[in-house]
Amino acid sequence: MLEVIDKGSRSEAHPVPLLFVHGGWHSASCWGNFLEFFSDAGYRAVALSLRGHGASPTAKRFHACSIADYVDDVRATADDLGGRPVIVAHSLGGFVVQRYLETHDAPAAVLVASVPPQGVLGLATRIWSRHPWISLRSLPVGDLTGFIGTPPLVREHLFSSHTPDDIVESCAARVQSEAVRASLVDPLIRRVRSKRVTTPMLVLGADEDGMVTHAEVRATARAYRTEAEFFSGMGHNMMLEPGWAAVAERIQAWLQAGDLG
Repeated sequence: MLEVIDKGSRSEAHPVPLLFVHGGWHSASCWGNFLEFFSDAGYRAVALSLRGHGASPTAKRFHACSIADYVDDVRATADDLGGRPVIVAHSLGGFVVQRYLETHDAPAAVLVASVPPQGVLGLATRIWSRHPWISLRSLPVGDLTGFIGTPPLVREHLFSSHTPDDIVESCAARVQSEAVRASLVDPLIRRVRSKRVTTPMLVLGADEDGMVTHAEVRATARAYRTEAEFFSGMGHNMMLEPGWAAVAERIQAWLQAGDLG
């Protein structure tokens, strides 16, 4: 059974539940700030840990887990919530949710510093070129934690240069392994068929993102016929940065403007 953190409850004012999907190297716990924010605002807010993350088991060898497996985890959790939650997804989770929305409907989705529809080639190439020795050491054995295994690397890739040390160190202590097939191989081979996606999207990016570029965030927005919005002074982990509340407030305002709560 997948790990699910479930906060709050539906109300007449907010009848549509929110489902939060984490990115690579993380689990449901990374959404703690958002779960508290939205449950306090009267929403039912649910975060899942994809298989092999957090307390979620996997029935197969972890590195054989695929994007299709992660999509099935989103489907199963969405079905448990009645089938049509609003989905908020970060980083690799954003790619998973885009793939999910090729064949499933949702009232709305929010992509936070998401991997773009074209996949991870640009992202991976940038990281490999910045850290060739880590690449030589980590890629042959399939250990992707090498790219994010110390607080300085966590800060470089996931946070801004001025994020407090305690936030960076807390995240570094919770970093976990990531499935090679799902996070690297599948998103290199099969891009999102974005023309199949009809769900309204809010696309958010961070000005100081060490993983996803402004151009990639804008490309994601164009694919879904919208405009990207960027938050200054923030790194990739927009849900953990000190300014996370501004991101949550923007999501809430967008949902309210769309009569989704």
